[in-house]
Amino acid sequence: MSDNHLSDLKFDALDLHPDLRAGIKAAGFEYCTPIQAGTLPMALKGKDVAGQAQTGTGKTAAFLIAAYQRLLNTPPTDAEGQKQPRVFILAPTRELAVQIANDAEILSEHTGFSIGLAYGGTDYEKQRNRIANGIDLLIGTPGRIIDYYKQGVFKLDQVQVVILDEADRMFDLGFIKDIRYLLRKLPEPDQRLNMLFSATLSQRVMELAYEHMNEPELIRIEPDKMTADRVRQAIFFPSNPEKIPLLVGLIREMGTGRIMIFVNTKREAERIQAYLQANGIDAEAISGDVPQNKRLKMLLRFQSGELPVLIGTDVASRGLHVPEVQYVINYDLPNDREDYVHRIGRTARAGASGDAISFGCETYVESLPDIEDYIGHKIPVASYDPDLLPTLKRPPPRPRKDRSSKPRRSSGGGGRSSRSRR
Repeated sequence: MSDNHLSDLKFDALDLHPDLRAGIKAAGFEYCTPIQAGTLPMALKGKDVAGQAQTGTGKTAAFLIAAYQRLLNTPPTDAEGQKQPRVFILAPTRELAVQIANDAEILSEHTGFSIGLAYGGTDYEKQRNRIANGIDLLIGTPGRIIDYYKQGVFKLDQVQVVILDEADRMFDLGFIKDIRYLLRKLPEPDQRLNMLFSATLSQRVMELAYEHMNEPELIRIEPDKMTADRVRQAIFFPSNPEKIPLLVGLIREMGTGRIMIFVNTKREAERIQAYLQANGIDAEAISGDVPQNKRLKMLLRFQSGELPVLIGTDVASRGLHVPEVQYVINYDLPNDREDYVHRIGRTARAGASGDAISFGCETYVESLPDIEDYIGHKIPVASYDPDLLPTLKRPPPRPRKDRSSKPRRSSGGGGRSSRSRR
């Protein structure tokens, strides 16, 4: 791995507790990344921070190190009964919450701090009991955390550190009311350390920061509008019928590299999965409908390299931290130009290099001018010979669900739309 993504600041130069230094060493960290070098000196002095940086640049370690230092320097208040959370971390997705917890376990190896997770989809009683037994760090998504809080499973009156990760994504997913509800249950902003991280420090994110933080210092590192220097970008212009044959041909040429494919709809993700599997390519589509246990197993397979191809939409894939992704393929160009940058940021992380390949098809090519205007340059055009595209096997037809035995619903309305799991 290249080291040219690091700053000149060593962790040894920071005034850190010995137990925390041991955790940093166990994680293999020596030099700070730019976002760590920009935020840690301030946060360690108790200054609130609002940081802007791309995913995969080390912001998780930045806020965890600052949080642990605060806890090690500030003993818990004497309280009767169960131990209450002193660090409170909100994340937009369950996958991101799990990844934060994994990093937190490594860094806290020598501190004795206990960590609790709260996210929807699975392990309801297991998570509840873990938190009820007393924890130091509470990490989770807004919905499940509010559920437990209203049941009295834990309190928020002893929180010393508050962290909002990927704040812009929480807005996108409609969590802002839930976030404001939880923030109002905490001690006053000047009684705690507050850290907010976001790929974009938009006006709505900054309004949240100024309302619930104590005059935060703004740290902008490589704004998300600027794509990573080490991402090699290219775009093909296939007709719609040529997209899947071109995709299969490219994947076969790519060999053993880890590949993420982005599409705009869940249905298209499922269709591509079926075609790839029918043509000998091990691929899985990740979506919100996949049960949580299966999602986690899928991610573990992809992270380990056992699963070479992961297909997803922006909603399903945002916030995933998967190292060593060699290729990102935009099978569909995104409708939102910012999503293009989020997608290609899945590769070339932590100093590595990677390739981002896009299809400018008949349906979505109209997004291209807006994307190129946003990133500030033209995407290099790549060509292919249609006569050399592979002939594909068609996937077997999906079995139809037998609905003959189900009672028909009246057309009088009254049904409630289901809310997506958090």
